[in-house]
Amino acid sequence: MSRRTDRINEQLREEVSTILTRQIKDPRLNAVISITRVVATNDLRSARVYISVMGNKQTQEEALAGIRSAASYVRREIRNRINMKHTPFLSYELDPSIDEADNLFRLMNTVRPSDPDPGTTSPETSSQETTGPKTSTTESSQVSGGD
Repeated sequence: MSRRTDRINEQLREEVSTILTRQIKDPRLNAVISITRVVATNDLRSARVYISVMGNKQTQEEALAGIRSAASYVRREIRNRINMKHTPFLSYELDPSIDEADNLFRLMNTVRPSDPDPGTTSPETSSQETTGPKTSTTESSQVSGGD
């Protein structure tokens, strides 16, 4: 993508996010919604807006339906805010990347052993075991009792 397209994608992301949080009062949009990215076509006539919604599948689908119902309003607002020759048509989709990353981390946690092998010790524990706790000679003479 060109530098210009990247700038427009970022500006569209910020404007759509602002419009959704401050101007749309749809009860379906009460969940935590974030615009993760916007991908515009090379001719800037259309753009895909990826959203992330915190919650279960039903909450995500309701939020997506709420955003899609407000699509014409959002486009009108963007036309007033961004000075472009053509205001892109926005299509909205759920961003699966956050769920995919969560699943990947869960898989990584199942592969990683929870308890280290008793035959091996980490460098931190082995240095503590060999040196033992540090005590000063003045402490030990006071404890042993010198009345």
